[in-house]
This record gives sequence, C-alpha cells and structure tokens, in this order.
Amino acid sequence: MQLVIVESPAKAKTIEKYLGKDFKVLASFGHVRDLPPKDGSVRPDEDFAMDWELYRDKQSRFKEIADAAKNASRLVLATDPDREGEAISWHVQELLKKRKVLPAKVDRVTFNAITKNAVTEAMKSPRELDQPLIDAYLARRALDYLFGFTLSPVLWRKLPGAKSAGRVQSVALRLIVDREREIEAFRADEYWSVVAKLAHDGTDFDARLVKFEGRKLDKLSLGNEGSAMAAKAAVEAGRFTVEEIETKPLKRNPAPPFTTSTLQQEAARKLGFSASHTMRLAQNLYEAGAITYMRTDGVQMDAGAIMALRDAIGERYDSAYLPEKPRFYSTKAKNAQEAHEAIRPTDFRREHAGSGDEAKLYQLIFKRAMASQMAAAQLERTTVTLRDPTGAHELRATGQVVKFPGFLAVYQEGFDDPEDDEDGLLPVMRKGDSPAKRAVEANQHFTQPPPRFSEASLVKRLEELGIGRPSTYASTIQTLRDRDYVRMEKNRFFAEESGRLLTAFLERFFPTYVAYDFTAGMEDELDTVSDGREEYKELLTKFWADFKPKADEVMDKLPSEVTEALDDYLSDYLFPPREDGADPRGCPLCRDEGREGGRLSLRGGRFGAFVACNNYPECKYTRRFAQPGGNGEENGEDGVLGTHPETGLPIHRKTGRFGPYVEMGEGKEAKRASIPKDLDDFDLDWAVKLLDLPRIIGAHPDTGLEIEANIGRYGPYLRHDGKYGKLSNTREVFEVGMNRAVDILAQAANRGGGGTRGPNGSRAEPIKTLGTHPTSGGEIKVMPGRYGPYVTDGTTNATIPKDVKPEDVTEAQAIELIDARAAKGPAKKKGRKKAAPKKKAAKAK
Repeated sequence: MQLVIVESPAKAKTIEKYLGKDFKVLASFGHVRDLPPKDGSVRPDEDFAMDWELYRDKQSRFKEIADAAKNASRLVLATDPDREGEAISWHVQELLKKRKVLPAKVDRVTFNAITKNAVTEAMKSPRELDQPLIDAYLARRALDYLFGFTLSPVLWRKLPGAKSAGRVQSVALRLIVDREREIEAFRADEYWSVVAKLAHDGTDFDARLVKFEGRKLDKLSLGNEGSAMAAKAAVEAGRFTVEEIETKPLKRNPAPPFTTSTLQQEAARKLGFSASHTMRLAQNLYEAGAITYMRTDGVQMDAGAIMALRDAIGERYDSAYLPEKPRFYSTKAKNAQEAHEAIRPTDFRREHAGSGDEAKLYQLIFKRAMASQMAAAQLERTTVTLRDPTGAHELRATGQVVKFPGFLAVYQEGFDDPEDDEDGLLPVMRKGDSPAKRAVEANQHFTQPPPRFSEASLVKRLEELGIGRPSTYASTIQTLRDRDYVRMEKNRFFAEESGRLLTAFLERFFPTYVAYDFTAGMEDELDTVSDGREEYKELLTKFWADFKPKADEVMDKLPSEVTEALDDYLSDYLFPPREDGADPRGCPLCRDEGREGGRLSLRGGRFGAFVACNNYPECKYTRRFAQPGGNGEENGEDGVLGTHPETGLPIHRKTGRFGPYVEMGEGKEAKRASIPKDLDDFDLDWAVKLLDLPRIIGAHPDTGLEIEANIGRYGPYLRHDGKYGKLSNTREVFEVGMNRAVDILAQAANRGGGGTRGPNGSRAEPIKTLGTHPTSGGEIKVMPGRYGPYVTDGTTNATIPKDVKPEDVTEAQAIELIDARAAKGPAKKKGRKKAAPKKKAAKAK
C-alpha cells in the first residue's frame, strides 16, 4: 500500500478515486504542527533552534496517518505546490521519522490542478523535498515569531490596551493609517467647469470650455464663481463653429489571467467578496478540480492550456476574435514568484462550475482567462474643437465608440477609481458647422481627498509595494479587523484610534520595521533563501542583531517616557486647533470651573491610553483614547451626564475593564448599565433609558403575562413566560411594539428548543460569525458553551482548543476544526453504567 498525504479531505477523496486501490490518501487538514505560542520556541542564542508542537486538535488525525504509515511501502507527499505546501510535507515527514514509522521510500509530487491527467502525470515524476523552500518557510516563521513575541511584551508593558503587532500586519495597518492622515490633512480647492449643451442633426452632446480669453484652462483655472460666470457669459454670447475634427483609432488589449492578488481585487470590485471569502471559494473550486492552483503570482499559462483555450474561443466566436498568435504575459508585480501558472479553468469546455458564490467566482475566472487570449478591442476616439470668431474662446467635445469589441465581448476589467467615461457617439460634423446651443452650465466642484482603501485597493497597494505574499493578504486583513485596529464602513477601511496609537508607537520607536521598503526587502531576502542563494540562519542573524537591541532599549524606557513621546507625536491629532482660537491643550473643565493652568496631555492607564488634565486630582477631566467603545469625541468623555428626571440622582459616564458604562447612585445601591456599541449618539436621554430597563411592553394577548424588553450579556432580547426572542439592535428594545414582539416570540418558539443559553435565560449569541462552511453551506459561528467555547456550522460542533482564544479563531481554523470533528463521525452515546449491587449489611454477631 502506498500512502499519499494531501491537505484537505475533499482533495483526498478526489485523488484517491484517480489513483486506484493500491493507494490510500489521507488529509493532514493543513499544517499539523507549529511553534508553541510561548517564550523560547525560537532560541536565537542556540543557533535559532526551534521547538515544534503537534496541534492538540490534530492528535487523533496524525495518529491515523502514523498508523497508516506503518503498513505503507511508500509515502507520497502531495501537498500544495508552494512554500507552505512544502513545509506541511516536511512537518509530516519529520513527525513520522520521530515516531519511527517513516516508510523506506519517500517522494514529493506536486500538481497545479486536481484533474486525473494532472495527478497521474505528477505521480510519474516524483522528486525530493525542496530544502531551500523549506528553509524559506523556517526563516519566515522564525521572523514572524521573533517579531511578535519580542514586540508584544513591549506593547503590553509600554502601551496599555495594545493587543499585538505582526511583521506584515503592522505595515498593512500603517498604510490604512497613512491614508487617514492624508484625508485629514487634505484641504479642498474650489473649481468650476463651463459646459455648453449643443445639438447637431438631432443629436445632443456636451462640449467643455477649454480656452477662455486666449488662455488654456486647466482643472483649477476657474477657481471662483466670479470667473466662472464671466466664462459662462462669454460662451452664451459667442457663436461657436467647428474648426478641427480629429479621429484616432485606438486599440485596447486584454488583461492577463488572474493571479491570487488580481482575483481578490476583481472579486471585491465585481462581486463584493472579501479576500478571505474569495480564497475559500477558490480553494473549493481547486479541490473540485475546476480551476488550477489559486495561490500564485504567475500570469503565464501552460502551452497546452493556451492551445485548448484558443480552440474554445474558435468554437464560440468567429475567426476575427482569435489573434493570429497566442498571447504571452509576464508579471509586473514586485517580488513575484512565477513558479505556477495563472489561475484558470482546468477545462475550457466547462463554462459553469459550482453553485452560488462558487459559480459566480468560477464565471469570473473563466471569462478573464478566455478574454486574455482573445483579439484586441478596436475603438475610435473623436475630438471636435469649436471656436468663436475671435479665437479667444474654445470648446471641446470628445466621443469614443467601439468599432470591434474583441475581448470586450467576454470581459472588461474593473477599476477602483474609474476616470470619467468618454464613451458615446458624437454626431457627424464637418469643419464650418455651427451646432445649435441649447444651454450653458457653470458647475461648481471641489477637489476630493484620496479615497480610503477598499479590500481590492489595499491588496493592490500591498502587492505593488512587495509587502507580504498575496496568499497571506486575506488573513492579514482579517487580523486587523479582529484586533479592532480598523473597521469597515461601506466597504472602505477606517483606522480606529487603537490602530492609530499602535502605528504611532511603532513609527516613533521602531521606524525601521514598519518602513515599506524594509518589509518588501525582507520578502526579497526570503526569495533568495528559497532560491538557495542565502542561508536562512544568516538572514535571521542579521535581523536579530538589529531588532533585539532596539526592543531592549524601548523596554528599558519608563512608561511615562513612552507616553510623553506619543503625546508629542500625536499632538496634531489629539489636540487640533479650536475654532475659537483657544489653546488646543487647554482643559475645558478647568476653564468652566475657573481653575488656571489646566493643560491636557496623553496618559497611560490600566485599561489603555486616555487624555487627562495636569491639575489632577483637583480636576477629574478625562477623555478616552484608543479604548473599547471610545472614539475620542466630546460625547465620549467620562464625567457627569446630568441628573435622572425622576430620582434626581446624578448619572455618571465611566469606563471600566469591559468598556464604557453609566452609573446612578453610589456603593451597593448604585445602578449601572453598559453602553451598547451601536449607540453612536449617546447622551443623557439614552443613559436614563438604559438605567430604567427592563421595559414592560404590555400583556401578551394570549397568556395575559407581561412581555419584557431588556439587554443581556449577549445583546437585546424579549422575555415572556420563561421564553426568549432575539432583538436586532439596542434601539429596538425601546421601540418594539406589541404586534412585533408577539411575532418575534412566536418565531423563536417555532425554531424549537435546545442550544446554548445565556445567563439571562436567552439563547446565547455567537462570539463571532465567520462565514459559510464550504461543504455544508451552514453559517460558521463561534459559540459560548457549557463546557467551553466551540465552533459550529449548524450541523457539526467542534470544541476550540484551550490554548486558542475564541475571539482569535479564524475562518480557516474553524473549517479545519469542524471538518476534523465531522471526519470522526457521530459521537458515541455512552451507556449508563449499572449501579453496583448494594452490599448486604453484615449480620450482628
């Protein structure tokens, strides 16, 4: 028997079918071991020795592999054809060797597509493990470990509230923060455009004023209403005649087929998919044999695939759509590794694959690949210039038409910030024609700041700078969101205060390691290792020689020194100029109460950073910064909100370990309520409402018992007769009426019992929701459970290992846990043990 190891059970099932009875194919479910998340897993003083630990949830999985290896004549390591795939194969081999069950013959095979032909051909050409690729993996893993486990303790001690920093993650965060700074520094310029609405031979068209009083106009030339109105009057008064007509043919070539990065970008633009969702769908399509390997920097295609694609184009379109010669592409991306083909369908006769989102993504891949080998689009652009009799004023009209669509018949590439379209047909005009003037418009405009990053534009920028690898972008972006360093609004990234504070700290104290060129340069060095041109320990030695002394230097600083430096570094952001011209650092509470000398500065506390007055303890003014629930705005300040209208007691807004809350009263009699995150206009009225909860909606029309609306540990809910219903948001607690409440409770009852319940009796809310399981289609949730947190897709529940925080579980980890649990089959029911027979009482003697 020959044992074949792949990553996923779906892949294993397909490949075993291709190989036949002599082969047993088992899945490793991704990586089987990693560096333990504790100090000392990488030891620089011992020549960068590394300790590896089998994942706790992989114990039984690897036992199955080890048991199979005992009876195998040959081990075939058939993991993915990239650096990570090589590493997984190496880990499997090392573990089997350690357990002394490694078969005598070990081969490594790779294939770019999971088709019968690709797999069987790969099995004919085995090789040994690629040691330089493994060394590059070891270097990257050690770098990330040393960066994180050296820097994180510095953050925890010197920057309260900071959660973590990563080598690539921190640079991606800096990109988002830098864009936020650009937007804040931007000052809009006013400009005007003058457009004449013209008509000729029954066709309306627009012509823009491009020359006024003999002066050529650029974008900002008409900078105010006065100059714009003067220009408008000149156009209205003038009689404009066609002086020049220029028609130019244009050719537009297709884009190359997808790489990992461009697939993520286009899926975000055209389908609205996140990078992680795109990669999960692509993984499913790859494992189903529908597409080639989806982690690639290459834009080239196999020669055989190109010929098959040209045949498919010839069958669908006439000969004009097929260029005489095949197209060949080369990547322009920095640090590209073109070891693999571009992402393409494995069979160009197959126009559809998968269902739902998978089908949509396949269509995108199919059309992009097909378009890449089609003829160029032929366009024609016409520019018409009109002048008044003096020649001092000039209008210009442009139009563009498609003469032959070529590849555009199949696919057109999307753009993040498209320019103004010039598509449209101008009427046929000749020199000397004088089109009719319908109207003249003067329109006011303002220059716009650079747009915030979308997932697509962030991925594109990371790739342009050569930061990280496209295959890691999805997890990098997800980490930033999970750590609450950034948030998404309308598909754009906004930097949170915690993200700004962390970036400021790294820029101030570790500027080298968040520099774009340093991170890109490190990727270059990892490439030299994977090419066998550099020893990986040399790379680690150079990094550690600079990084460790810098980390020690910062660790030796007093927390007050760090806070003082950040106070200065963030001064413009924390204390912007005031409209009244007063000192931006002046304490508003001291000013209101007549105290002198009150100045604000950044401080560090147990729960994170905050702004406070130097007159403390006389002045209790504080303003949260980069803390849970804090946004730095005035309505987010701790202090007295006002008095309760009925009790007359003062209501204080405070910040605790678990975020902001309101408090009324003192000591044991004090009443408190957490401030929900979805209240962005929090004020005294909201504080009163929260403190007055629960709210009684009224008596249920069927039972006569009260229906109560309240907020519990897991969010807003309804309660009636011991049964619960979930509300969608905080506002609904105070707005829901009787009819809606009865309906929600009825729907909750129809869904049936069971499930985990919170301490208030309501059904427990997910700790986080991660997406859709690729096989079952169920929504993946991280849930609190009676015996500890677990992940579920609605069908299979899998316990989260104790060394993993439920908040940190990624989508890939959740799928892996669920698949591993499902592979074990249903849990065996334990029969009740029979009670031991009671001993007869000894007879009294």
